[in-house]
This record gives sequence, structure tokens and C-alpha cells, in this order.
Amino acid sequence: MTPNLNAYLYFEAVARRGTITRAAEELSVSPSAVSQQVKLLEQRLGIKLFRREGRALSLTLEGEQLYQSSTTALRLLRDAGRHLGKTRETHRLNLRVTPSFGVRWLGPRLADFVARHPDWDLRIDAAPDPTDFEREIMDLDIRYGAGDWQGLHAQDVVPDHVLPLCSPDYLAELKSDAGPAMMLDQARLIDSARAVCQWDFWLLQNGIQTQANRKSILMDRSSMALQLALDGAGIVLESLALALPEVTEGRLVPVLSDVPVLSFPSYRAICPARNLNRRAVRQFLGWLDDAVAEHATQVDAVLRRHGLTVQTLGFDGSQLIAP
Repeated sequence: MTPNLNAYLYFEAVARRGTITRAAEELSVSPSAVSQQVKLLEQRLGIKLFRREGRALSLTLEGEQLYQSSTTALRLLRDAGRHLGKTRETHRLNLRVTPSFGVRWLGPRLADFVARHPDWDLRIDAAPDPTDFEREIMDLDIRYGAGDWQGLHAQDVVPDHVLPLCSPDYLAELKSDAGPAMMLDQARLIDSARAVCQWDFWLLQNGIQTQANRKSILMDRSSMALQLALDGAGIVLESLALALPEVTEGRLVPVLSDVPVLSFPSYRAICPARNLNRRAVRQFLGWLDDAVAEHATQVDAVLRRHGLTVQTLGFDGSQLIAP
């Protein structure tokens, strides 16, 4: 029969303290209980663990070997217990986001989240590819655009408000008295390859026909496209979800105030439904709702300041493809 854990615990205490009495005091049990456990351990292992030297006990060779192993094992158990205790007190969240959203929208707001939840451990992975929740350790993913989210919980978080933007200096170089088509024909149009709403759809949606050989630049990331516009290289078609700070500060300005801003769902929080049972996920989504509400207030202020109207598109973004 395998000795129980108490037998090893009592043996380790006797070996370390040198007497049964001291071990019993440390363990808050009677000396007879300690003595009995040590005797049972010797019987079940079939070896002598201690030699008596007066009132003190000394380990036999076999006892010394068992003591070294018992000390290591018990230390590992104690360390694991302390670690688990700390884990219960700490929230852990593994979050994946699309890169531009992570840098331009979520990143500037994380300080507020950390200030509200100072005991949290966060791991944030900015990656273009969605999470494979069956193979990866991830609690939540914030994705851009329409996707195949079958079998997953998906909720809208931040909508797009798409409009043409450029630097004030670049706008000053364009003929402001020209119509939208002629104004855009003068300009270099900057597109983001990963954007759901691109220039072809935007022009078609607004009934604007530009020259077939218009000047254009296609960038791989929205952050790069926005930086080009900030540097005065052209007009970027972008969302206030990513460009709000620059528009608020006046470093980017709307180009066509008479053309409606296109709005539609774009960013979604994705996870298996079972992950919603995790307290950390629910609390993060609650904080995210508050941050999105504040963002919406800031967007409304920008739209009013520039006299812009909004056209809300009643679909999920997958249809934003020009024929």
C-alpha cells in the first residue's frame, strides 16, 4: 500500500527539526500522531529511516535519500499552492486585435483600462489573421470586416465612419470651386488594401465618376495610408475609427463636406460562447462598451464641427465591393 501524503509530511518535519516533539509543535499535532505516521511509513517502505542518538534522531542512508526527495516534492507543492493563490487574485486576459486597430484605437485607451484594473495581467497580440480558438490560447479577438464567424459569439464594437481626408496644406492646393469629380481628379487617391470600403465603392456609392487613369497609391496598412496623407501625399479614404485624433487636432481635414460620411459595422469582438463565462472576458467587454460610447461622442462632435452628414449602410460590410 502506498503511504499517504501526511506520512511524508510528518517524516520531512522530523528529519528537518531533529525530534518528534519539535516536529509535532510545527505541525500542531500530538507527538504520538507524528511517531505513528513515521512508523507506518517505515513499515510500508520496508526500511529504517531514523537512528536514535539519545533524545535526538539521525537519518539512516535510506532516510537521507528519502528526505532529499521529500523536501523537493513538498517545496514544489508549496510553490504551486502560492502560485495558484496569486492566480485567483489576478485577472488574466489573452487578447488578439487587428494591427491598425490595436495601435491606433485600442492602444491609446489601454492606460485607462490598466488604471481601472491594476491587478490584471494582459497579453495583447496584434496580428492580421483571426484566432483559431481550438488551437490557440486566446480569450477574445477583435476583428475587422465581415468574416465567417459560425460557431463563435460575435458582437459589433466600433463602426466605421468613412470619408476622404487630407492635410490642410494639400487641400489648399486643390481647386475648391470645382465639383467633387474634378477635385478628386486633381488629387492622388490613397487606398488601404485591407480596408473594407475602398475608393471604387465610395465613388460608385456617391455617384462620382473620376478619370479612369486617376493617380493612386495602394498601401498595405491603414496606418501607412494615414501617414501618407499626413505627409501631404494625397487624399486618403479612411475611417474615423482610426483617424479621429488627427481629425480632432486638425492635422487631417474632410475634403468634401457635402458628401455624406458612410457608416457601417466594421470591428467585432469574437470568441467562443463559452469564453463569455469568464469573468475577465465579461469585464473587458464591459469596459470596451464604455470606451466605444465615449468614442461615438467624440465622432459626433467632429461630424457637427465640420457640418458632415452620415449615411448608414444597412449591411455588414461584406457587400462593399463595386461591380
